[in-house]
Amino acid sequence: MTDLAARLSAIDSQIADAARTAGRDVTEITRIVVTKFHPASLVRELHALGVRDVGENRQQELEAKRAELNGADALDGLRWHFIGQAQTNKAASIRRNADAVHSVDRAKLADALHRAAGEADHDVLDVLVQVNLTDDAGRGGVVPVDAPRLAEHILTLPSLRLRGVMGVAPLDEDPASAFARLNDVADAIRSVDAEATWISAGMTGDFAEAIAAGATHLRIGSAITGPRPDRG
Repeated sequence: MTDLAARLSAIDSQIADAARTAGRDVTEITRIVVTKFHPASLVRELHALGVRDVGENRQQELEAKRAELNGADALDGLRWHFIGQAQTNKAASIRRNADAVHSVDRAKLADALHRAAGEADHDVLDVLVQVNLTDDAGRGGVVPVDAPRLAEHILTLPSLRLRGVMGVAPLDEDPASAFARLNDVADAIRSVDAEATWISAGMTGDFAEAIAAGATHLRIGSAITGPRPDRG
């Protein structure tokens, strides 16, 4: 077993343990491997190990990796999740290259992704409302009270499919309490659209708490991929 395979297996075992502890079915949980700063070759290795969901934080990396991997030996069934902060002027590239965007935090960005529909290969783009779980207005995400309004706006854009919510637990707070607040926002979003059931939450250090709070999608990076390459 390679080091990569061993790390993947170890994390999957921990996810399964956390799901059992929470009384949940592990098949309800999608593990997204975040490949930030790693080469496209690592994505190919992950795919060979059965990974079908990968995440990218930066539009430039997402575009470059998809271009490298979209040749004759394209990786069947691989879904690309864009999980970083998005600029509206990069919306067309994100739309072309992502299967799901977890970080929609304003109507202007939703509108830009919708306008870019003609440049994408797929008719409908899965999107999540990113919720700011901190008191810092400068952090990415909509404030919780405004999340349903943004969800309602997304529902007016036929090329976008509202999937649910995404959040990052603050470093200075118990993640369990932060994810409980995110779950409350998820409930509010489901009152807007009952099919918006995704809760994207939990990273290496707090995915057990996220699972206990109902997370359906986990975003896990270096615990699986290993240390990020030196960017110089």
